[in-house]
Amino acid sequence: MPDASPSAARAPAGLGVHHRRRLRDIYRSAGWPCQDGIEVELLAAGLVARERDGLGRETLRLTDLGIAVLAETLAKNRARRDPHEALVDRVARAMTREGRLAWRGLAVRAKIEAGWTIAMPDVFSIRHTTVEAYAEPVVHEVKVRRSDLLADLRRACKREAYLALGGECWYVIAEGIAEADEIPRECGVLVATGVGFVVARAAPKRPATIGFALWMALARATPVDGWRLDDAQLPLAAADGDDRLDAALGGP
Repeated sequence: MPDASPSAARAPAGLGVHHRRRLRDIYRSAGWPCQDGIEVELLAAGLVARERDGLGRETLRLTDLGIAVLAETLAKNRARRDPHEALVDRVARAMTREGRLAWRGLAVRAKIEAGWTIAMPDVFSIRHTTVEAYAEPVVHEVKVRRSDLLADLRRACKREAYLALGGECWYVIAEGIAEADEIPRECGVLVATGVGFVVARAAPKRPATIGFALWMALARATPVDGWRLDDAQLPLAAADGDDRLDAALGGP
């Protein structure tokens, strides 16, 4: 990856998210122009340049400065997401240690008052059971920065979608970014410390069923690799009684 620091320092101060996204789109595409205001500003800033082929067709390419700005953006986005992804992984693996099946990055349709929306919980988990009524779906939404948490809390429809998917909805927050009272009471609050998780407020439990669309999404996705029942222990569990076997499977 090129060293973006010297060139990025010369990037225009007013460069916004839309400009950086357009730079990425131009880099990924054949460079066909859009001829809109964003493109004009990128051309004026020297981040892209126009080229013509032998037939007179005009395309765009990123200049060295544009590549440097794109590299800087990539580095910032990666640094921003790494702590979040690490905490998501901790939560997912904690669910598997409790004998649950957990998924990361699901995208499923959820029914809310305004209609249908796409919900993308950080972690979705169910009990390891053969009885649908005992699945107990749970949603965990992870936040490591206060600004991200506050922005999320303003999106009531997103929270409504999570509540529609799970019998429990938890916010998992990095230590020190918020107080439990700042988060709506229909959600539980888990505080992630350096050594584990602290329940700041338990999530209310509500009856929840898993609809066909969600079952299909789970069938297409791959759960987090974690807890697995050792087949070699099945005869021992069965010999000790059905209750032991049910417990090992996570329920009846």
